[in-house]
Amino acid sequence: MTDKIIIQKRPPKSPAAAGILSGLFPGAGSLYNGQVEKAVLYIVIFAGLVTFQTRTFSPQPFSAIILGFFYVFQIIDAINGAKDINRRALVENGVDKPLPAKPLAAGVSVPSGSVFWGIVLMALGAIFLLANFDLIDFDRIFDFWPVVVIVIGLKMVADYFTKKND
Repeated sequence: MTDKIIIQKRPPKSPAAAGILSGLFPGAGSLYNGQVEKAVLYIVIFAGLVTFQTRTFSPQPFSAIILGFFYVFQIIDAINGAKDINRRALVENGVDKPLPAKPLAAGVSVPSGSVFWGIVLMALGAIFLLANFDLIDFDRIFDFWPVVVIVIGLKMVADYFTKKND
């Protein structure tokens, strides 16, 4: 009589670690989960909400409540994201075994990144450099931070439709 021994592996992502990282710095839990676009979006939104608090025309306490809800939301989202990653890594019968990866054909190149993030970083570097030399007014540029959120959202929508068409 032989018994089957099932060795349970550790889940790929820890929901507790994702939650703690998000609690320490908004967006860090999503970054831990490998969701870079979401992490950047959360960091930009958090920075915008904090900046909105310092403005004289800020409608207190409504803006503070929005900041608090966003802070709690991004922690819960990071925890749920880690749980979702773990759930997808399990086989249908519940055994802790990662799903098999698709084998690559010989000579097939795998894209390692996106040109978009390189362009975003170069643009940010150019803006900071011009601000250091007082060629642009950095305070006025920071008023346009919602444009960054819009561009990231457009990229996410474009990626969705690109993946859907493939």
